[in-house]
Amino acid sequence: MRYCCLVLALVSVVSCARLDRLTGGPEKKEEKPQPFGPTGIPPELRAKTGGTAVVAGGNVPAVPANITPESDIAWTDPDNPEAGIPELSSLMEGPKRGPWEESDKAAFRRASREGKPVLIWFTDSKNSPGCKAIAAELFSKGEFESWAKDRFVRLRVDSQVRQRDPNMSMDEAATKEANMREYVATLKKRYKVLGHPTVLVLSPDGEVIGRYKGYRTGDADYFWGLLKQGDTVAQKRYGEWRAGLEKKGYREWQDRSGRKVFAKLLAYSNGNLLLVEPDGGRSKTVESKLSDGDREWIRQQKAARGL
Repeated sequence: MRYCCLVLALVSVVSCARLDRLTGGPEKKEEKPQPFGPTGIPPELRAKTGGTAVVAGGNVPAVPANITPESDIAWTDPDNPEAGIPELSSLMEGPKRGPWEESDKAAFRRASREGKPVLIWFTDSKNSPGCKAIAAELFSKGEFESWAKDRFVRLRVDSQVRQRDPNMSMDEAATKEANMREYVATLKKRYKVLGHPTVLVLSPDGEVIGRYKGYRTGDADYFWGLLKQGDTVAQKRYGEWRAGLEKKGYREWQDRSGRKVFAKLLAYSNGNLLLVEPDGGRSKTVESKLSDGDREWIRQQKAARGL
């Protein structure tokens, strides 16, 4: 009986093997195309492992790091990217300013161009005793003013935004007040400001270096010392930030009047230059308006390329 069962099992195996040969073997499952290449791992996950960033469909290298991404360039008009680009000379000159900026965008653009950290003072000029004290004992003093104007780009963010411009209608004043309140609230949320006064020291790329909350009457020298420490750290951080950008092609440009800007050359044609700053702002100028050093740099670049 056992012998019969063994024979039947062998016959069954042999029959299946013959049937596979006749039919081409067991049916194979259809392979589906892999949208993320042979690994099947999405690009964003592979990039985190330290490997070369890829796109769907295979191992295609990403854009080199020393090329300014298109998204970082502030095109004025998408339908006409060459229209409305300001002259570099007008940007270098800029408007006359008081000791405190009122726009964070303007403050950080100045910081990038001038190589200075940013000091932001969040104040409630009407209701905060600490704000009144620090203004009277430190920020309004001539000695501090002389030091600060060479060390910082200063931005004041005041919770008191009432407009009293006699040339404005009531509706215009109300609209401007509402916009200013929204602006102040946005900055306070961004920097997690909960009380007044709060003073921040930031590097030109926006990194918070120092945060100083509150002020007690008589602490002017102590508070000034804190700001000096913050300035030292911020200057070091700026040097590291700038060195990183210089590896990507950014350099300091200077005009015939000695005014400077830190930017990268995007295009050059027949003496016309198109520059882009680290924040994406573009400007144009002509070679004849630049310093002798910049003109010599351009000559060397052209010679290296056989132009």
